[in-house]
Amino acid sequence: MDREKKKILLLVCILGLANILLISSTLHSETLVQEFKNPSFSGIGTSAAWLTQDEQQFSRNKDQIEKLENALEDAIRDEENSTLNKFIRSLQSRVLSRMAQDITASLFDDTGGTGGEILIEGNRIEYSNDGESIILTVEAEDGSFTTIEIPIGIFGICSEDCVT
Repeated sequence: MDREKKKILLLVCILGLANILLISSTLHSETLVQEFKNPSFSGIGTSAAWLTQDEQQFSRNKDQIEKLENALEDAIRDEENSTLNKFIRSLQSRVLSRMAQDITASLFDDTGGTGGEILIEGNRIEYSNDGESIILTVEAEDGSFTTIEIPIGIFGICSEDCVT
């Protein structure tokens, strides 16, 4: 039996060696190379990574600025639409309307009116009636002038000098 054991052992060794030879002939080996995935360490693609980070930071800052601008616009709109500001605008509109009505009545009365001057928010408005026409002169804050001359006869209103 010793001989048979030796044969079996020899056969197992031969088969094992054959397997090792078959396996080793199909194996390939390569050199292991350490590579960093972060471009800041490897230098490969670094500028693209920096540009991406810069663009992300720019987008974040832009979003924050837009949020602040929107919040400011909302606060301004809320302030403008407050009850007090609505009241002030309504009162101002009615006062200015009444002033325009009084000036118009003064200029078109039977005696021809005398004229006058009004200052509104830095603008000077002069008005007069010389019996033939009504003259309005508006001087803006920047010093520019606008003159409007309205002949009285076209409205059917004449002063004492009009010929019928």
